Amino acid sequence: MTDNEIIEEAIRLVEEGVSVTLPVNGRSMLPFIIGGRESVILQQPPTQGEPRQNAAPLKVGDVVLAWVEGNRYVVHRIIRIDGNRVTLMGDGNLVGTEHCSLSDIKARATHVVDSRERTHDLYTSRRMLGARLWWHLRPIRRYLLAIYRRL
Repeated sequence: MTDNEIIEEAIRLVEEGVSVTLPVNGRSMLPFIIGGRESVILQQPPTQGEPRQNAAPLKVGDVVLAWVEGNRYVVHRIIRIDGNRVTLMGDGNLVGTEHCSLSDIKARATHVVDSRERTHDLYTSRRMLGARLWWHLRPIRRYLLAIYRRL
């Protein structure tokens, strides 16, 4: 099974209301999600205009699984919502962003599962503060990530 087939099966399950744990690869979400060692728990995102019961609408700062630019899936953080247009950026990316529509967001990541199988909420006040601080550190991220990777 290819990566896209696995992701599409995960999306199918999420659309049926099942929470899915999906391993992540790559470095694009460092330091908050470690590719190759951690997984994310995905849940159905609220639909436009009709948030599910107990589900807040999508907002800036949410980590989502999205089909971007019409050619690939990414797990990245929402950095802007302008009507139906969404801009995403991986926490570990230095400059690149991706774009999609709200309907291209297939799931919202709610938790990270670490290598010891412990589950961590992605939206605690501490993690959200860290993500906001990390956003403002973009000019020096390159150096911070280099140090992080060496540790």
